[in-house]
Amino acid sequence: FRRVLFRSHHLRDIGNSLIIVEHDQETMEESDWIVDIGPGAGHLGGEIVAQGTPAAIRKNKASITGQFLCGKEKIFIPEKRKTPEDKGNKWITIVGAGENNLKDIKVKIPLGLMVAVTGVSGAGKSTLVNGILYPALARTFHNSQLSTGRHDKITGLYYLNKIININQKPIGRTPRSNPATYTKVFDYIRDFFALLPESRARGYKKGRYSFNVKGGRCEACSGDGYKKVEMHFLADVYVPCEVCQGSRFNRATLEIQYRGYSIADILDLSVMQARDLFDQHPAITRILNTLMDVGLSYIKLGQSATTLSGGEAQRIKLARELARQGTGETLYILDEPTTGLHFQDVKLLLNVLERLTNAGNTVIIIEHNLDVIKTADHLIDLGPEGG
Repeated sequence: FRRVLFRSHHLRDIGNSLIIVEHDQETMEESDWIVDIGPGAGHLGGEIVAQGTPAAIRKNKASITGQFLCGKEKIFIPEKRKTPEDKGNKWITIVGAGENNLKDIKVKIPLGLMVAVTGVSGAGKSTLVNGILYPALARTFHNSQLSTGRHDKITGLYYLNKIININQKPIGRTPRSNPATYTKVFDYIRDFFALLPESRARGYKKGRYSFNVKGGRCEACSGDGYKKVEMHFLADVYVPCEVCQGSRFNRATLEIQYRGYSIADILDLSVMQARDLFDQHPAITRILNTLMDVGLSYIKLGQSATTLSGGEAQRIKLARELARQGTGETLYILDEPTTGLHFQDVKLLLNVLERLTNAGNTVIIIEHNLDVIKTADHLIDLGPEGG
């Protein structure tokens, strides 16, 4: 990392200009000028909160970035860490891990804790966790066909009953996929709309409010809301459907409203707005609250999965798991979850991960972020160098 900063300074010193989109504190402090955009995310942002030298940003009380840079806001080191003894001294042991550059190592992972796997790039972190541990456990618990990296054996699996790999892959490949459908909150919203008096009077069922089946959706665009225009040698262009104007539903369906909101209007609400609207409906707010907890209050319920960043997709997956009834014997794997996250987002994420371990689950994080590393209960440091 320091080599990257040195090269950046060299490029600047020979007369070039560098614009870096970054959350790393050291990079900010080494920069000559900072433009801080906010104050929040999504529709809550889009304004210049502060700009100037790092010293000027630190003095700006309106900038949450500045508050973290000057130390008024910070991620604290836990006063007391969980220990293996606190959780019954249960361990998973990987014996003879020798895939890629791993040198037949033996690794003991305590259960019930937040475990950070650290080391320089190329040290073997992903090989150990995603190439050996996850495939082996997925084959054991979920009959997966994933190939497993070379190792002799893994002991202690009887302490677990489920493994979940929360990665940054998209939650869907098409515009039909969105946070509402992925977290299943849209099922509860459709159930609710089907019970509205006007809906019952017309005989509308739950399926009426789905854009994936015929009946309530706009058939001109098959519920997509957009139509694809093929540009042959250029990239395809999507334009709003001329019949439903992008709402995805037909006119009769949109006539059913709750507090002045149609089903299409609901999908256009942010998570925070939807939670306020359905504040008297526990099944709906329970899921929306988990999205709030992971720092996604700003995203829209119907926002296309293709427009979500990898970090947003990962946190949506985490929110879905939080909304489920936990067993307390689950192993969660996260690969660099802080990529693209602001200090405040990291703080919220750590609170969520602590909830998981407090419930008896195990969280394994592959991470370089020092704020995450310093709050972990247990570290496994690979190296000494990469490759």
